[in-house]
Amino acid sequence: MSPARHDRRSVVDCALRLLDDVGLPDLSMRRLAAELDVQASALYWHFASKQELLAAVADRILSAIPEPDPSLALAPTARAIRDALLAYRDGAEVVMSAYALRLGAGRAQAALAASGSGDNGDNGAFADAVFEFILGHAMLLQQRMHAQSIGAVDGSAADPTADSADVFEAGIRAFVSLSETRRPA
Repeated sequence: MSPARHDRRSVVDCALRLLDDVGLPDLSMRRLAAELDVQASALYWHFASKQELLAAVADRILSAIPEPDPSLALAPTARAIRDALLAYRDGAEVVMSAYALRLGAGRAQAALAASGSGDNGDNGAFADAVFEFILGHAMLLQQRMHAQSIGAVDGSAADPTADSADVFEAGIRAFVSLSETRRPA
């Protein structure tokens, strides 16, 4: 039997499965290669570095959000991005890393820029500000959920994620209000 052939898509599929199973700290190129039954060096045929692979994973995570569309409001777009980040274990951290290094396609920022952000010539900066709020919120929530799952939070303490939806909605309402003041008269 010949070794399995893999393409970029199958490598990203496997990386996403491993991300959910073991989390980002344990998602190594060596572990990914073992899962795919190839040598680690074979992965570099498809991706020049682990950062490039993680950027492709981040793009896949964000592929669940709607295409940029000016008819979509800011709040539902922001919720869709948050939901995409929370769909995978450590999803927000993966996307944050790709964003920090300016790797990946920027689909989330394009969707936010198109969604009710006004037109004052600084849509990119406004979209980045909203995206950074969403990333920070999702990372904090995922860290709290992880701490809870491993028992790092006192079992008798209040659920550390209990008010997270209210906090998110308050932040998005503030951005929506700001975007309404940015619209040209």
